[in-house]
Amino acid sequence: MGGANSVDEVEMFLQNMFADKNILTMDRYTRKLVASIIIYKRLEDVKETFITHLGGKSPLPSLTNQLISKLKERLDIPIAPAMRYVPPFATKALEGFKKEGIEELILFPMYPQYSTTTTLSSIEDIEQRCEALEYTPKITVIDPYYDEYEYIKLIAGKIMEAIGNKETKEYDLVLSAHGLPMSIIKNGDPYEKQVEASVSALKIYLRERGVAFHNIKLAYQSKVGSSAWLEPNLVDLLRNPRHRKVLIYPLAFTIDNSETVFELDIEHREIAKKIKYEDYIVANCFNSDDGFVDLIVKKVEGLL
Repeated sequence: MGGANSVDEVEMFLQNMFADKNILTMDRYTRKLVASIIIYKRLEDVKETFITHLGGKSPLPSLTNQLISKLKERLDIPIAPAMRYVPPFATKALEGFKKEGIEELILFPMYPQYSTTTTLSSIEDIEQRCEALEYTPKITVIDPYYDEYEYIKLIAGKIMEAIGNKETKEYDLVLSAHGLPMSIIKNGDPYEKQVEASVSALKIYLRERGVAFHNIKLAYQSKVGSSAWLEPNLVDLLRNPRHRKVLIYPLAFTIDNSETVFELDIEHREIAKKIKYEDYIVANCFNSDDGFVDLIVKKVEGLL
């Protein structure tokens, strides 16, 4: 989706996100009204979060650029980021590709699990921008990799990196995926099933390697509004602890962003502190780790 490069881009991000028909699935007039209400209620709080806790910008763009720098050392093709709601938008890269005579685009979704609200929205955005530029390359999209061995191995590595020398059996492992409204799931979005498949594959991977946690749980974060969303909600889970040592892994993200750095590691840590958790750990995303570079390179090279 991208991340605001400055506080001034926060409003742009919110406006573009809530104008997306895949995010708010009602008719465009209702969507515009609902978007205005949500933005009015959230804008100043989100801006304050960016100023106070994030140094005025999302960590996502710079981390993405670090990943791209590593990819450029391994792949002899043009590589560019395309973010959905804030710059860099796809248009600038597409203009350059058209000028260079590039005839095929390979899209690598930064979302391991497919959703109409994320992967599909981004693909449609690029297709529309190509059409506006009268640019007609062949477009190939890398398939979701939510249960692939290398992806699961990377998750396990980040979890073990986060827990360090501590005893895993003393901790609950909470796999936190970004939530979605149930209305979108009921409309056929495969996201929930793919998230559950990621959890199942990870449990098998850890068990086969003798890594045992006190418990492994799936939860969903970032709920907005009063409608029904995927359950259990991470906040509710944290507020009703059956165990007070927890490690959180951000399952649906590959790059750290405001929802991992602030929501998980600052905001939810405060909840754990107030309820007197004995330990609260948040694992990092893959970011520009060599293993993630390897995964992307392997998938792209398989198409070249």
